[in-house]
Amino acid sequence: MNERGQGTIRRRAALPAAAALTLLLAGCGANLSSLNIFDSNKATTEAALDGAPTNAAAANTEYECPAVQVRTGAAVLSIGNETKATAEGEPGAVNLRYQGTIIRFARECHVAAGVMTMKVGVEGRVITGPVGGPGKVDVPLRMAVVQEGVTPKPVASKFVSIPVEITSAVDRVNFTHIEEGLSFPVPSPPALLDAYVVYIGFDTLAAQQKKPAPRKRR
Repeated sequence: MNERGQGTIRRRAALPAAAALTLLLAGCGANLSSLNIFDSNKATTEAALDGAPTNAAAANTEYECPAVQVRTGAAVLSIGNETKATAEGEPGAVNLRYQGTIIRFARECHVAAGVMTMKVGVEGRVITGPVGGPGKVDVPLRMAVVQEGVTPKPVASKFVSIPVEITSAVDRVNFTHIEEGLSFPVPSPPALLDAYVVYIGFDTLAAQQKKPAPRKRR
């Protein structure tokens, strides 16, 4: 049963993340409490913070906190030797240096002045592959809010690069990121929030575009 109250936000349980693709990841789940983004089952609103709703409509408005899903095709990050990639541009199994996966995620919402701000936490893992070893991996993570429908509409997007340090030849390192500023206007009517989805995944194309161009020798 949904809990109702003045200016509250309903929150749906986060969908399970993509299944791990290697046996090394099996049975190694992390605790969502480490993300520290779930203080209660209800999100706050501007009216609640002020101590009273601004009007009768605000008092009876109930908002959906968009669900989070891992985007299809963006659940696994594969990093290999650039000179030994497959025809599709992905490293082959024997040329894999590092593999990243998303293992857990969570979110909460807040509405103020007609704007919804989401706090999205993502937890993932990087493991070394057959030709991997100590080094640094920049994990390219994209979070995008989309209004689904016949023609999906992009609403908001954030890209971050998360540094992960690999310290040994055979290693697995967890990483976390909490995005607190994923904001967008509440649609009218608010029921349209039912069609909003937050997609998360690895965005290697954006990471390549952000790399500085090599300096030319004179």
